[in-house]
Amino acid sequence: MRKVLSVLNILVCVFSLYGFRSMPQASASEVVILNRSDQPTLKITDGDAIHLQIKLSQALPKEELITFTLGEQGSVVGTCTIAAEKDTCQTESFLSLGWYWGVDGTAQKSRVVNAHNSGNSPLGQSDALQVLPRPVVLVHGFISTWDTWKPYLGPDGFLSSLGLRGFAVGDGQVDGVMDTGSLTKPTGRTNSIAQNAEIEGQYIDGVKKATGAEMVDLVGHSMGGMISRYYIDRVMKERDVAQLIMLGSPMGGSDCSVLPATLGFYLPASIEIRQSYMQGVFNNQITHRHGVEFYDLGGTPILEPFKSPCTDVPNDTVVSFGSINAIELNSERIEVIHSELTYSTFAFEKFVQPLLQKSAGTFNISADPKPTAARSESLQFTRVYKGKVDKGGSTELTINIDPNVTVASFALFDPTRSVTVSVVGASGKEIPLDTDQNGFVQVDDPSSMIYLGYGFANPKAGLWRVTVHASDTTPAEGADFAVSVYFVGGAVLRAHSSTLIPKLGEEVQLSAEVSMSGQSLEIKQAQAVIRDPDGNVEVLEFTAGKSISAAWKPKTPGAHGVDIIVTSAATDGAPVERTAFLSVEVQPNPSLFQVTGNLVLVIALAALVLGLILFAFVRTLRKVALLKR
Repeated sequence: MRKVLSVLNILVCVFSLYGFRSMPQASASEVVILNRSDQPTLKITDGDAIHLQIKLSQALPKEELITFTLGEQGSVVGTCTIAAEKDTCQTESFLSLGWYWGVDGTAQKSRVVNAHNSGNSPLGQSDALQVLPRPVVLVHGFISTWDTWKPYLGPDGFLSSLGLRGFAVGDGQVDGVMDTGSLTKPTGRTNSIAQNAEIEGQYIDGVKKATGAEMVDLVGHSMGGMISRYYIDRVMKERDVAQLIMLGSPMGGSDCSVLPATLGFYLPASIEIRQSYMQGVFNNQITHRHGVEFYDLGGTPILEPFKSPCTDVPNDTVVSFGSINAIELNSERIEVIHSELTYSTFAFEKFVQPLLQKSAGTFNISADPKPTAARSESLQFTRVYKGKVDKGGSTELTINIDPNVTVASFALFDPTRSVTVSVVGASGKEIPLDTDQNGFVQVDDPSSMIYLGYGFANPKAGLWRVTVHASDTTPAEGADFAVSVYFVGGAVLRAHSSTLIPKLGEEVQLSAEVSMSGQSLEIKQAQAVIRDPDGNVEVLEFTAGKSISAAWKPKTPGAHGVDIIVTSAATDGAPVERTAFLSVEVQPNPSLFQVTGNLVLVIALAALVLGLILFAFVRTLRKVALLKR
């Protein structure tokens, strides 16, 4: 019996030395959360960079994988390996994204991190960690201000209902005011997307300092999504954006913006929204996401082409769902018009809220997409008709609709929102404008790119008369307006630029041709109206022919609108008018100061290299001399 007890005692000792040693008790372990500075912390903001560390009371005889979870049965948030004969390990730094939210969307203001060994046995847990929610930065769009985000802000706002703090760029909570166009100064120059992205960066820095957060959620409306993309790609030094949530942001642009641009309003912003700019210039350069996931909600209440004022269907009046998806991203659709997206409770609850409440383990690292080719087919427009109506007066436009056109859709831009229109068709009869029959829409939001829209299916070919009337609310100085018409069917204009990103003074070849039913048409008259970022206009005339071209040398850096306007004739002699809206981004040449600075740098480097060579040569000579002695 004594022998049996002795054997058992030996086994107990061996098991104690090796078995218990490889699986320490939970009470003998310390789990610590370390902040970005490697200091222990019991308070973070969702998204902060952290490390997790475990320290056992005794070293392990062999290597052991440690897994950390949020709570006992929560998602895995990190791992590390304790080396043989060691008692501690630490995870790589990672972002604590989603730690504030549970999988059911409830706030988790306190978190505990549990540690487990490779056999999933518990080793211990951290002290309770206080978690604060990420702040939300709201970025307004074209001809807009922070006011568009009022439904999101304040004690009764959308964000407050979730316990989140919202900051709208330009609201004065921290420094930074963007300029995407002012209704009171339509001819004043706006900031470029790049300039507004710098300001957005300044604002985000202010939010981070004010809250102590390392990460923010970005929510952008319309052009605000484009500005935020530029921020993430070119301005953001270290990732501080958890996700980019966009509402009606035209990733492929919108040619509705040609209306204010034709009047010289809101430049260069109205050029940068063009389809040709976004697809040909912006999307080929702004491609880096630095892991940030992109989401975009597209409004799609307009489904029929004749009810669409100036872009493809389905759309929200000014941004098509195709434009929403012009780059790789996560998209959804909603039956809300563009100007209502920031006010819609349904849009917030259906789209924005679930993204803001994403929990740990649901954030993915977004890879940079491959650049996509610009869409070769674009909408076919007549020229943009612009004019002014005096108070108490009216102005008549004559617009030609050529044969074989199956849809003619009209859009009118009036920043005063005060004019009315009447339409007389090619038959000579006035056509009452009706929501069901003509898709008549009036957009009262002054930040929208259109005011009135209406269209016609299978319109009669010939001359149509559109009369713009002043109303009782038209200002004393009158109202400037612009009217565009796009066609489905009929003639097709294709225009090209030899380069979309020329340098100052570089020769750019502009060319165009018109066809109908696959047959080339003779171009009778053509010109390129080139508008620089300051609103200065240059007109370039083409020589008539079936294929026309002309050379242009840009004199000003920045975004330029290039409208190629042609007059042709169908095979039966009927007149044909078409306009292509191109865009180029002219690159500045290095200044004399930059050239001089670069030259000085080259000379300095050359002198340094020469000095090192001479130094090495002298040392070699001395060594040789010493050896000879």
